[in-house]
Amino acid sequence: MLEQVETNLWRVESGVPGMKIRRVMTVARRKAGDLVVHSAIRMDEAGMDALRALGDVRTIIVPNGYHRLDAVFYKEAFPAAKVLCPEGSAPRVQKVVHIDGFYETLEDDGEVSLDMPKGVKKREGVMFVRSGGELSLVFNDLVFNMPHASGFGGFLLRYITGSSGGFKTTRLSRLGLIADKRTFADELRRYAAMAPKRIIVSHHQMIEDDAAGALEAVADSLGG
Repeated sequence: MLEQVETNLWRVESGVPGMKIRRVMTVARRKAGDLVVHSAIRMDEAGMDALRALGDVRTIIVPNGYHRLDAVFYKEAFPAAKVLCPEGSAPRVQKVVHIDGFYETLEDDGEVSLDMPKGVKKREGVMFVRSGGELSLVFNDLVFNMPHASGFGGFLLRYITGSSGGFKTTRLSRLGLIADKRTFADELRRYAAMAPKRIIVSHHQMIEDDAAGALEAVADSLGG
């Protein structure tokens, strides 16, 4: 179900069948009252009713080519909504859903905007949500914040993909998403200088304790 984070910001967390991983959907309300859904997760009827009560979904963000699973469901539920994705992820996304534009298509209304950091392969970006004077940063796979898990699945996440063990860039993100580690590290420091209140990631735990410091630590780990 929807968990309210700010007056204009919500998150939904669910499991991934067959995997020891959690995924997160973020919902933000723009100044005009319409909703942006980032990394869509299909909900049951009660959850969808609760979503509709918040406003009309006008934008569906598919944050990369692998987070496209439930985009079609949301497009069918909200046919007037525009589907946006990073330009570099378009070849994979358009295999399952029609794309209406890229990240620059969404106009910054002062509350919700999209940013494409330098140093990445334009396959993924970051969503900004401003709630009064507070800023929330919404990442996807560029950074994870996943605890270690047990069993063979946990072994793979910890030692093969390097995905678990706190707030970090994973081995997969460094190979598939980040083009220049030092440049991306500088972008993380730019985000840290904005003094964000929190960081929401699309896998596992939200960060609300020293979000700026967490970004600085990841930047340092990249050698920038």
